[in-house]
Amino acid sequence: MIPTELSTQLSQLFGEKVERLAPGSWQVDTPEFRLLVLLSDDQSWLRLLVAIAPAQEAQPFIEQLMEDNFDLTQETRYALQQDVLWGVYQHSCAGLSSEDFVSAVQRLIHLRQQGLNNFFSRLIEARVRQIVQVAKQQGQSLEATLQTLDRFYEEGLLGDMKAGAEAREQTLDAWRYQLTRLWEDINL
Repeated sequence: MIPTELSTQLSQLFGEKVERLAPGSWQVDTPEFRLLVLLSDDQSWLRLLVAIAPAQEAQPFIEQLMEDNFDLTQETRYALQQDVLWGVYQHSCAGLSSEDFVSAVQRLIHLRQQGLNNFFSRLIEARVRQIVQVAKQQGQSLEATLQTLDRFYEEGLLGDMKAGAEAREQTLDAWRYQLTRLWEDINL
């Protein structure tokens, strides 16, 4: 794929949202994402970038991000640079087809749309599993574990003391749901 083909492909995908920044670099700026398309100086390599989150927000999920790079992200990757978590795609221009280019763009946009939500959910589930495992090791029932959790919220050990009763109840409902859902899955 040569630069004129990249420019044409970008225009077909994004129309007037495509801005040429300099020779060999383009930007697609939308309310949902900003995609950067960069060619190496010798125009032999292509790099696509989309910012996902500040690196500080991504820090608790580094292990999961690396696991996803290995298992799930296919041709795209997560990377940290300049205090930003990026979705990145790199490919030799010589072997790049239009289909592969479009697929990579779609994949990066998908990573951007997901943000850190899936990582947060997986982290929470891992923590709830740990709570269930410890509770079962201590011989507690599900009901006793839920009562302990409720007591921790009442005493201010968990949750925001400034949160109103409705917010507290919603949080406790979420905990109850997760504990109940995972209780039978975990065996000692």
